[in-house]
Parts: sequence; C-alpha cells; structure tokens
Amino acid sequence: MSEMNELFYKNPYLASFDAVVTSCETVKKGYEITLSDTCFYPEGGGQPADLGTLNGISVLDVQRKKDDTIVHLTASPFEIGSTVHGEIDWHHRFSLMQNHSGEHIVSGLIHKKFGYDNVGYHMSDVITLDLSGPLTWDELMEIERETNQVIWDNRPINILYPSDAEIEKMDYRSKKELCGTIRLVEIPEADLCACCGTHVYRTGEIGLVKFLSMINYKGGVRIEMVAGDLALKDYDKKLNSNQVIQRLLCLKPDEIADGVKKILDESQKKDLKIAAINKKYNELKIASLPDDREILIDFEDDLNGIELRKFCDSLKNSGKASVCAVFCVSEAYPGNELPPISYCIGSTGPDLKKVSKALNDAFNGRGGGSSEMIQGTFYTDREKLETEFSTVLKEILP
Repeated sequence: MSEMNELFYKNPYLASFDAVVTSCETVKKGYEITLSDTCFYPEGGGQPADLGTLNGISVLDVQRKKDDTIVHLTASPFEIGSTVHGEIDWHHRFSLMQNHSGEHIVSGLIHKKFGYDNVGYHMSDVITLDLSGPLTWDELMEIERETNQVIWDNRPINILYPSDAEIEKMDYRSKKELCGTIRLVEIPEADLCACCGTHVYRTGEIGLVKFLSMINYKGGVRIEMVAGDLALKDYDKKLNSNQVIQRLLCLKPDEIADGVKKILDESQKKDLKIAAINKKYNELKIASLPDDREILIDFEDDLNGIELRKFCDSLKNSGKASVCAVFCVSEAYPGNELPPISYCIGSTGPDLKKVSKALNDAFNGRGGGSSEMIQGTFYTDREKLETEFSTVLKEILP
C-alpha cells in the first residue's frame, strides 16, 4: 500500500508542490517515478490523468498501480532521494474538474427523474455519457435546463466519507459494489455518487453545460456534452463557422438557417435539371453509337463516378452490345506519369466478375463489382485502351 500523500484530495486547487523521489524505474516508454507526495491525479473513474512537469520535465502520464502506488511517466530519470518541484497543468485540471462536476449533475438528475444508470463515461474534447435507458431530445433539453439551474444556484459540492452505519442509510449512485472507506460526492438536491475524481468547490464554477448530440446505444442512449471551458470553446467554434457562412452568403445571423435551406432547395432544382439534361444526352449519344457489337467502347469527358455508372447502365440496357465499356480520362497529378482513366463496364452476357482481376492486371488498374457491371480505375494511356481492350477482353473471357 502506498504511503504517498495524495494532495489532489486534500486540496484539488493545489497546482504546485515539492516532493522526494522514492523510486525510478525504467519502462518501455520512459521512466516511472514515484514521489513522497503528489498533486498529479492518476487516470481513473473516467477522468484522464493530470499533465504537467517535474523540475521542468514533462509528465506524460500518471497511473495508479494495483498496490495503490501512483507512478509518473517521464522521458528522463530522476535520482532517488532527490527533491523535485512539481507543477500541474492547471488549465487542463480545472477543465476536467468543471466537466466531471457537470457530468455528476447530469447523471444525478437523470437518475432521479428516470431511474437510469450511468453505465459508461469518458472525458476528452467532449464528454461521452452512456445511459441505461431511452430519452427523447425534449427530455434531454429539460435535463439541460435543470442542470444549468443547479449550476447558477452555485450550490456547494461536498466530499463525504460516511461511516459504515451512515452509508447503509444513504441512497447513492455507484457503478460497482464498494467496500472499505467510501468517498461520496454530494451536490445538494442533484446527486450523491461514489467517486474518486476531482471536483470544483461550488457548482457556479462549472459555468455552463451544453448537450451536443444523442444517439440510441445498447438499449439506452449515448450523449455527447461539454461543460465549462469546453462549452465556451464549442460555442466559439460554432460562432466562427456561422460568421464565415454569414459573410459568404451575405446573411444576417438570424437568417442563416433559412438562407442555407433556400440554397439547398435551389441546388436540388439544378441537380434535377442537370439529371434531365444528362438523361437526354445519354439517349442521344447511345443512339449515335453502332449496333450489334460484341464489345462496344466509348470515351466520355468530365463524368463523375455516379454519372459514369448511369451512362454505362443505360448503354448496357440499350442492347447495342454484349459488353459495353465506358472510359473517362482524368487529369494527371504529381507522381503519376499517366492520367488515371475511370472505367465502368457492363455486360448482358459474359460474367464480368470472373474477368475483373485480369483486366486490372492488363491495364494496371483496380476496381471490381458484380457479374453484370464492374467499375474502377485504369492507370494506362488512352491509345492502349482503344487498340487493345477488345482483344484483351476476348482473350480472358471464359
């Protein structure tokens, strides 16, 4: 059992300390350092490890071993018995405290209102929270409003170590059965939960909680949320994006949604017109091509993958040939001596799936598909396709 003083529990706002190095072990990723005291919180309970420095050397990770020892991973060794000065990344720690405390309020209110458990929890750039039952978005928005009211009430966040007799009378949340000394985090009228993490002193320090998304997940829901500084960063990011859209479309802030919808509607109408024009072009082009061919080759310009496939499908269904090959030459790009040639090949007779690999080998390509149609890219020149494709295909057909 470690005798290290865990200063992050005594004072979660302590950002620097001095301690004695009690061990230094070489590991695969560097050196694991143990200290007489530490305010570095080790990863656990869904909360990431603290970051910071020891004597100016970066602490890359902090973990708690099975024997309760806390080890600090560094790239440089430290002499056993030497005194080191530790400083945690306070901005990182305080952000974790804000988000962890915010999650407790959310989980506590959902548990009180719906009886659901928090069955999964992870903190990074956003908080991911898995709940054991379903919610609607409107219900989640009501939880958000209640959560922020708890924050703005600036309620105290209390750390309790109840006796065995007291714990038996308490209704608290916990993901697993606990024994020994139990540490509870209490937010009056919002939550009472067993927790090993660090928290702010009062809810007002959280600032704000905002839900970002919710999806159905394993019989319950998975929520993404942010709190504190992460909520502010999320707001800044979205505000900047909206301002870019405003400038591009010459819109007022409250006109963005309607303006984008109008543009999408107009774009859809253009797409329908283009599709009709393409259909007419395909019909005219197919009518101009020769009939009764075993293999028909056609080169087109500026077709994307979908347009290429549609044209090839129409050509195949026209009955002009048993095998129809449509090619579209793209622009060359650095690193390729020959411009890539997109292909789509349709068949009303031979099984193309059986010859796909052989064609790719013959014309330095890749792609595949079904017995009736294959699609991909050849890296060869147009002249070779025009002069050799039919011959090669006839040779490899079963």
